[in-house]
Amino acid sequence: MTRSVVFDPLVAWPVIWALAAIALLLVALALWRGLRGWPLRALAFAALGAGLMNPSLQEESRKPLSDIVILVVDDSASQELSDRPAQTAAAVKQITAEIAALGNTELRVVHFAEGAQDAGSLAMTALAQALAEEPRARVAGAILVSDGRIHDLGLAPSLPAPLHVLLTGQATDWDRRLVITDAPAFAIMGEEFKLKLKVEDQGDVPATVGSTVQLTISIDADAPVTFDIPVNEDLELPVKLPHAGMNVLHFSVDGVAGELTDRNNAAVVQINGVRDRLRVLLVSGEPHTGERVWRNLLKSDPSVDLVHFTILRPPEKQDGVPVEELSLIAFPTRELFVEKINEFDLIIFDRYRMRGILPMEYIDNIVSYVKNGGTVLVSAGPEFGAVDSLWRSPLAEILPVEPTSQVIEEGFKPKITDLGKRHPVTEGLEKFAPPGGWGRWFRQIDVTPLRGQVVMSGAEDKPLLVLDRVGKGRVAVLASDQAWLWARGFEGGGPQLELLRRLAHWMLKEPELEEEALNATVSADVLTITRRTMAETPPGDVTITGPDGAKVVLPVTQESPGKWTVTWKASQIGLYRLEQGDLVRVIAVGPAAPREFIETLATGDVLAPVVATTNGGILKLQDGLPTVRSVREGRTAFGRGWIGVTPRGAYVTEDLRVTELLPAWLLLLLAAGLAVAAWLVEGRKTKQS
Repeated sequence: MTRSVVFDPLVAWPVIWALAAIALLLVALALWRGLRGWPLRALAFAALGAGLMNPSLQEESRKPLSDIVILVVDDSASQELSDRPAQTAAAVKQITAEIAALGNTELRVVHFAEGAQDAGSLAMTALAQALAEEPRARVAGAILVSDGRIHDLGLAPSLPAPLHVLLTGQATDWDRRLVITDAPAFAIMGEEFKLKLKVEDQGDVPATVGSTVQLTISIDADAPVTFDIPVNEDLELPVKLPHAGMNVLHFSVDGVAGELTDRNNAAVVQINGVRDRLRVLLVSGEPHTGERVWRNLLKSDPSVDLVHFTILRPPEKQDGVPVEELSLIAFPTRELFVEKINEFDLIIFDRYRMRGILPMEYIDNIVSYVKNGGTVLVSAGPEFGAVDSLWRSPLAEILPVEPTSQVIEEGFKPKITDLGKRHPVTEGLEKFAPPGGWGRWFRQIDVTPLRGQVVMSGAEDKPLLVLDRVGKGRVAVLASDQAWLWARGFEGGGPQLELLRRLAHWMLKEPELEEEALNATVSADVLTITRRTMAETPPGDVTITGPDGAKVVLPVTQESPGKWTVTWKASQIGLYRLEQGDLVRVIAVGPAAPREFIETLATGDVLAPVVATTNGGILKLQDGLPTVRSVREGRTAFGRGWIGVTPRGAYVTEDLRVTELLPAWLLLLLAAGLAVAAWLVEGRKTKQS
């Protein structure tokens, strides 16, 4: 039972303070004038003030509540290393017994593991959630059993009591880890760049451990190469990406006996290979309306270096001027078609005729250039079926079509063939069609396909766009010179820019436009695998090999013509190898080393700032299990071999009674009596005078 005096004023407190000030002035005036009744006047004013404040006696019947101590236990992956599980179990048992011995104290035990999507140890999140479930007025302390490797320190809650950390681990622990200190997201394909890495030994490293280590590197799971590198030194490793698109680089060093874990002895870097500047040679024949289509397309791309070679004299002009004298300056044909031809990524012939400008040996060089990996695109006009056609040159060896010498002069709408609906160059182009469909073209060269893939057709369903692979290179023939009508928006136009862009990128062997490809994307831990194929029959199952060597076989389902997909949730973080027939793709799910294993040595440095603000302490379990004491609030709550909790003295009120100290009428009567007494005293003095 507790008693206290409470006030329930009859008027607002500012009014009471104002009246008190006036009363004080009146008493001071009486004292200054020498009135003998000033004490009685003061008492009268005090009685009136007490009546206005309405004092009451409050009696509470309180029931004391127990204090609460929160024990947060780290069950993350790094806590499984060495003898940390045994240390953790012993600490939990000791704290449980110590809290039970304190009396009037309850223990709340909270376990947490690493967060989803490689978020690491979220100790502060677990502590905040535990605090939210308990009355803060009863929390006498919090204890965290962990290795100190916490990854959500910014979410540390405000604690009303001490926070202590019981640190697992041993002073003799040591670990080796591989760290990629600097790696670009993009790199130029085929050009050397520097990747910075370091193999670092941490902790109490034995003297028997060598100062060098063998580093193994593989790109896209191909044949690995090894190097001997020093330990604890920053290194710059020269690397060249072998292909465009995503390149997965895997680095690893062998584990060493005695280190805490080898999970951080590997690293994965995904670098997108891009071309530097694409070099394109555009060879234009006689001038025509659509001549600038290719030039405008290529010049609009700042990553393209364009060399444009144009024949300005039409074939019917016979003025007797030698070919070598037509240019104001000598055009470097030998330099372009002999010495530097292999430096070009793409050669485009736009309505070109064989008229003695390029000797046959130069055309032979172009054929060899294609067979060795080069690309040629022929944009054909009426000249393609003439006597001086490119077909009448050595280039015919690699062209996938044969002209019939017929030119179809009628309106037609280009169409995507059934094969084209599966080919990445033309797949989905229908969605770019304006209302009413694509605009018409009015000229098509009649050709007979010899090989390759007919992906677009025109008038009378004759081949319009034919693609083919020759040796290591690629060849395309567009059997019309009127793609510019789409660019002008004639009858609504069409996807001229998109079509020519895709065509150029397919010829440049961009990975996203390969006909037969196995691709994958990762969102969190979910793999979306896409199989692109030109075959009409369903492709086989996809075999997934995980980081632990376990294999999973998944069937694919058709999403659209030529595209088959499957989604799969990865069971662990690491490097996955996807295989389907001859196609292989490597993809990383998360980092090679989970966040829990980036740094594994136990430390209190991370948590020290949070612990210091609560007057708590960090104790190493290797020095012995601590006892638990009660300490007063504001005092240091830890010492050698002990930690303290702060009793909160929380209670719940079971009964409350309020009793009026003096009735208001009695205080009013008392004030009146004192005022009369003061008047009588002062009146008697006046009579005596």
